[in-house]
Amino acid sequence: MVTGSESDKPRGWQRLVVEPRRPAAIRNWPNAPWLVVVTVSIGAFLGQLDASIVTLALPTLQQQFHAHLAGVEWVALSYLLVLIASVIAVGRLADMIGRKLLYTYGFAIFTLASVGCGLSPSLGVLIGCRVVQALGAAMLQANSVALIATAIPKASLGRAIGIQGAAQATGLALGPTVGGLLIGVAGWRSIFFLNGPVGLIGLVLAWVLLPRSRELAPRVRFDWLGLGFFGPAVVLFLLALNVAGNSGFVVPLLLLGGAAVLVGLFVRRERRTDAPLIDLRLFRNVNFVAGIASGLLSYLVLFAVLFVVPFFLEHARHLSTTRAGLELGVLPIALAIVAPFAGRARDRIGARIPTVTGMLLVAVLLAGLAVVERSSVAVVVLLAGIGVGLGLFTPANNAAIMVAAPREHSGMAGGILNLTRGLGTAIGVAVTGLVLGLRNAERLRASPHVVTIGFQTCVLVLAVVAGAAAALASLRASPSGRG
Repeated sequence: MVTGSESDKPRGWQRLVVEPRRPAAIRNWPNAPWLVVVTVSIGAFLGQLDASIVTLALPTLQQQFHAHLAGVEWVALSYLLVLIASVIAVGRLADMIGRKLLYTYGFAIFTLASVGCGLSPSLGVLIGCRVVQALGAAMLQANSVALIATAIPKASLGRAIGIQGAAQATGLALGPTVGGLLIGVAGWRSIFFLNGPVGLIGLVLAWVLLPRSRELAPRVRFDWLGLGFFGPAVVLFLLALNVAGNSGFVVPLLLLGGAAVLVGLFVRRERRTDAPLIDLRLFRNVNFVAGIASGLLSYLVLFAVLFVVPFFLEHARHLSTTRAGLELGVLPIALAIVAPFAGRARDRIGARIPTVTGMLLVAVLLAGLAVVERSSVAVVVLLAGIGVGLGLFTPANNAAIMVAAPREHSGMAGGILNLTRGLGTAIGVAVTGLVLGLRNAERLRASPHVVTIGFQTCVLVLAVVAGAAAALASLRASPSGRG
């Protein structure tokens, strides 16, 4: 199914809701599918760059707006909450009305909201613009892998998703460096204005280079009731993680209980409706479940490491923020270098070997971080090795997830995939903060020895999680279907 037919000639406002055809020269070019990968990679790079830059800017925003840290944290938290709560709904909607259409408008919304962030006169306005920005980001993320999965032949899917993964890792790696330079030279507003020209380029490329959506799901009534259960459940769960370290046990348990009730109502709704927000039949596929579960744990490990390592480097080894950022940067750089090759390997031998090998390597090297001496060289080598392991795992696993889902549900599968990334981020930071708190290592005046013990405990816990991810990845079927 294609959005619009050859004879369709929309006029006026109708042009805004119909996906345009690509120019004939592009449409007929043998390598045109790879232009999809290039276009989607721009959005992937921009999303991760923005995430890491904003985190770096929080202390500056606190001073600029004379606000409490708890208030400034909502600049990051509001974005994360809205993104995770909406990404599956956006993916489901895109499967019905067009992935190119929502992806392109996602660029437009993200870009305009970024400019609004840069112009914000108050913290409240900034947070409001971040909410809108998150909606645009959800439209980009839910459709990015889906666009690749529906444009690239299955035999080359791993390589294509590997390139997209490399773009994400590059954005993640450059964020602290670029953000530090921009904030130092031009102020905090410049980190949002940066998204303007990049987003405009992405918008034009998406409109011109992306193919019209094919194999769409039937247009049915949207499952608003399901979204009404699912969105608040995700928000309550994330809030429980956010307050777990400093609100005792009662408040987090109440929030988790509320989330559990809403999840139960959501599952009941999805089983009974003819047009579910999430088709639960996807979870009957072992390859899909193994990919989603192991992927969630891999993102938990990745973002927990990105959170705890700077803490260790700065407070236990007394490195400067710049030096700590440079040492940590080898992890996403290694991931970016390995990801395209790992994706190509998945195309040849299937996903099981690279995913299991990658997470086992991560588990071993995390255990190594727990016993390493204070040598910077050893830490850098181990972090680079962890990046290699995650680079082996991520593109192969993402490709296997998309292959396991029907093509008409590519947006839904992409939404679920991105949901696991967001949840993994939140859970990883929460778990790491909880472990550090139990070891009293998060205190400002904690001794280097106490911080080191807390760090060692964290990486050992993460090593176990990585091992569990490897075990889950091994459950997927043999490589006959490249799963």
